[in-house]
Amino acid sequence: MSENLRFRDPTVAKRVVEKIRETAPRKDTIKICHVCGTHEWTITHYGLRSLLPPTVEVIAGPGCPVCVTPASEVDEAVALALKGIAVTCFGDVLRVPGSERSLLDVKAEGADVRVVYSAMDAVRMAEREPNKEFAFFAIGFETTAPSTALEVLRKPPKNLSFLVSHRLIPPAMELLLGVGDLHIDGFIAPGHVSTIIGLKAYEVFPKAYHMPTVVAGFEPLDVLFAIYMILKQVKEGTARLENEYVRAVSWEGNIKAQEIMYKAFDIIDSQWRGLGRLPSSAFKLKEEFAIYDAREKHGIRITKGRDLPPGCQCHLVMIGKIKPTECPLFMKACTPQKPVGACMVSIEGTCRIWAKSSMM
Repeated sequence: MSENLRFRDPTVAKRVVEKIRETAPRKDTIKICHVCGTHEWTITHYGLRSLLPPTVEVIAGPGCPVCVTPASEVDEAVALALKGIAVTCFGDVLRVPGSERSLLDVKAEGADVRVVYSAMDAVRMAEREPNKEFAFFAIGFETTAPSTALEVLRKPPKNLSFLVSHRLIPPAMELLLGVGDLHIDGFIAPGHVSTIIGLKAYEVFPKAYHMPTVVAGFEPLDVLFAIYMILKQVKEGTARLENEYVRAVSWEGNIKAQEIMYKAFDIIDSQWRGLGRLPSSAFKLKEEFAIYDAREKHGIRITKGRDLPPGCQCHLVMIGKIKPTECPLFMKACTPQKPVGACMVSIEGTCRIWAKSSMM
């Protein structure tokens, strides 16, 4: 049996669900928060919430990098495109709303906006067209930040710059613990990010916050195992940092990738869409690489934008305070075909995942 199919075995899933039901409390509700768009896709696609007892609730945190990118930074990318610079970006960034327009809107007006699969693609385009200015809109968590950093360290052609919008997951998890009326009993930490930053990056949560924390993979059994591991800790009255995703995540993480990131980037405070300013939550190019900083090179800096269109409840969806179906725009004014809020744009956005599931 292949590795993926082994983690979808319904016989094993049934036994794990039985263990979850045995371990779950009879009265008090346990609220577990994951912080990953792929986890939400797995949970929703496979109907895992329907297998859980009524006293166990799994909510989605701000785990979609496209969703948390503030409108002001999309506005900066739009401004670059309107200046005649070829803006390159990942496909799910195209339709992310800025304050007034998305990159897709200005592309339709004639701006040069191109979809790429990696920062390396942007480098190759700049090399092929040396007389044209390019900018790579670098969005993503710690998972994709090393690939951006690597291209910066390689000293790409001078006609390429980087609009860096990378963000860090642990500060977002700490934000959730500071929301007064949001009770969380345990974290499922994201597997992809954890392959880079390692298990050690989450040490603070059980130690300082007494918060059970489990790093999990992305197959149905991965998520069910993680839920069981958290419930077991809660029942024992303990808080530990555990690794369900042992086949991919180590304690130290990818040390080489970390070295690359910290050679290219400094950590700064940063705005997150709908969530406000989070301390030490984003990357910025180091001063020695300022010639590749699109904001410095092209004089583009927008500090305020309109993150939430009227009626949009993305900020509440992203911290798990409401379900997508509780937003008044969900599948009415806001649909996958015509997204209003950022959570409906990316395949990792909670609203889009719920919408696609309801359309199946």
